[in-house]
Amino acid sequence: MTFFTGLDARLREAAARMHRAEHVRRLRDATAQQIQDVRHALVELEAELAKEERDVARLKGGLSAVVARMLGNREERMERERAEAVVARERVDGHRARLAQLETDAAAAAAELADLGPASRDYARLLAEKEQQLIRSGGPGARELADLGAALDRLEAELRECEEARQAGQGAHEALGVVLRFLDSASGASTFDVLGGGLLADAFEHDRLTSADKAAWHAQRALDVFARELADTGIAAGPVMPKVDTRWFVDAFFDNIISDVLKHQRIQKTRTEVKELAQWVRETVAYLKARHAQLMTEHSRLLTRRRELLHPA
Repeated sequence: MTFFTGLDARLREAAARMHRAEHVRRLRDATAQQIQDVRHALVELEAELAKEERDVARLKGGLSAVVARMLGNREERMERERAEAVVARERVDGHRARLAQLETDAAAAAAELADLGPASRDYARLLAEKEQQLIRSGGPGARELADLGAALDRLEAELRECEEARQAGQGAHEALGVVLRFLDSASGASTFDVLGGGLLADAFEHDRLTSADKAAWHAQRALDVFARELADTGIAAGPVMPKVDTRWFVDAFFDNIISDVLKHQRIQKTRTEVKELAQWVRETVAYLKARHAQLMTEHSRLLTRRRELLHPA
């Protein structure tokens, strides 16, 4: 089969470029959907931010300020509205940063696809050339060898995609673990606060929640990457991190047993949602690991058959 050595090398290279183009195309499409989702979310978040800023402006001057002053609760309302505006601004900024990163990913995918554009045509041309040579040679097992080569190329591409998705899932699971550790700490402080922990517990709780919120944006980025890699394996998913509500620091201004219990309930709800998301990631990664093992078994079987054809007893 040395007659085909040069052509086989060119075919393998063309097949690798073609599979890479298919991979990048799926990533591009998944990223485009993520960009659309984030843009829709930004419209709502920007509207919410504008509303919160209007509320703050009304309390600084105008009828709302006059009424609040008459009721004697202007400072309390101003503090709460400013806090709501800060949280709304953080969410808008976070989604804008996420959108910018996704648009960078999309641009990189588009640039790579432009370079890989001729890959499918090159592969088809070389495959047709080899087919004609195999037909002319009429050697024993020539057709089966050609089919085995194509099957092995497909399997190797699937193995790469499966492993890339598994690694992305592992990264997402680790990022979720960071969020959970901060939420666990906040939960412990919240429990102490309900039992009368006071300002010290409030301050520690706020610090843990702020850290959890920052970690949640990193986790969302990891989940975005995981979702794109999953799409490449044929799994459609759009995991979204639950909101980490950092408005709780305002409750220190209105500290009482009712607000402490409500804070604790919100923390527990967020922890539960993050745990459920982590469980889904863990189960999906386990599926990918099992799928990779199945593909490796099939890959070994095809390689064994190829050796039998190339080195007959």
